[in-house]
Amino acid sequence: MGRDYDSLTPEEVWCAIDGFIKERLQLKLDKLKDNQDVERARILAAHEPETWLSVTARRASQLQQITHAIKYSHPDARGSNLFSLGNQNVGQHYIATHSLAGNMTFDVASSAGAEPLGAYSFLRVKVRDFTLLDLVIEDNKALYEALSKVSDKADVWMESFASFMNSKGAPATHTLAKQIYWPINKDQYHLLVPMFPSSLVHAVWTTVREHRFSDETKAARKARDSKSLYAHGYHEYPNIVVQKFGGSNQQNVSQLNSARKGENYLLPSLPPSWTSAQVRPPLFTDSVFISGFTSRRSVGEAINELRSYLQRVAGINNKPVREGRARRVQVVFDELLQYAGELWSLEPGWSAQDDCRLNMDEQCWLDPQRSLEDEAFATRYQQGDWQDAVCRRFANWFNARLAKAGEGLPVGEDEAFEWRRLLDREMTMLHRELRHD
Repeated sequence: MGRDYDSLTPEEVWCAIDGFIKERLQLKLDKLKDNQDVERARILAAHEPETWLSVTARRASQLQQITHAIKYSHPDARGSNLFSLGNQNVGQHYIATHSLAGNMTFDVASSAGAEPLGAYSFLRVKVRDFTLLDLVIEDNKALYEALSKVSDKADVWMESFASFMNSKGAPATHTLAKQIYWPINKDQYHLLVPMFPSSLVHAVWTTVREHRFSDETKAARKARDSKSLYAHGYHEYPNIVVQKFGGSNQQNVSQLNSARKGENYLLPSLPPSWTSAQVRPPLFTDSVFISGFTSRRSVGEAINELRSYLQRVAGINNKPVREGRARRVQVVFDELLQYAGELWSLEPGWSAQDDCRLNMDEQCWLDPQRSLEDEAFATRYQQGDWQDAVCRRFANWFNARLAKAGEGLPVGEDEAFEWRRLLDREMTMLHRELRHD
């Protein structure tokens, strides 16, 4: 169903325009002191409807509705801005301007500094559910007649207001804009000009602000701190960086840059930096569940997270809770298998050192390649009962950590059996994969 532009009257449109002009006038008059009569007269003259509309129309002709702005590259760049809904053929494999679809907020840029941006506020004036810009685009009769009652320049004004939607001149770059030489063969290249996607950046900024500072987010964080249940979770954005554009003159870059107070959130998109400490064999201990595995920081964090989660959902037994429990338990198992894998990378036979006091079951588990060189060890390894012993020892250790004094959980034989069963399954599957490889 189309929008009912035809029901608007010239009087209705003019009332909105005149009200906006008077509001702007009053804001300036309120700043004057009693003895500033000359300045008062100048301001009153400038806000006579015909005069004010002529200036605003001229300024509107210096504006352009855009999605990508050039001044983010450099505030003095004078090249073209861009209006583009993005490449729809890319699909959903890449996040870009096309991803916004119908939820895009358009930006506004000026070819003459920040001053003309005030005209954009005028074009956003509402008449019922329409903006003046909507009426300009529709070449609305009521708007034209309302302007014609003020001046015979209505045609010129309408044309100037409508030019807001048009690109300004032929596409051009600038010496201060970023440029990339993209080789296409030995002696030729394309010169690419990356354009800052202001509309996309604004969508990200708005979403992150909502996730970080909304009332619901604050309430959810407060519930977390008080260890209370809440209807939903909240988002965290670690290692976020705020990039600033425009300094004290943010409007000079673009209208949306001003709305964001010059902010642009940079999310960490680089792969994690892998740092691995030197793998050391677990010497001078009877079990890695006494010293070695149990002292790893990541293991402690995983146990604490699981314990905290189980305390929060105590008494609740539904599918989301069970899935949350399973995910956190799996993290602990993954840590254990990762630890074992690191020790497997050591020179075979390390467990035969005089300083190694590990029980024989854990030696078989953590130094399996020793069985290729040590006949007595191979006999013990091939018996296979060491796996069950390791699973039992792990289950007892896991229960003890969850039942930590003063803040623990009521865990017992049922839980120990479950941990033992799960680890036995993981180890069996892993050994099958290794034999297959």
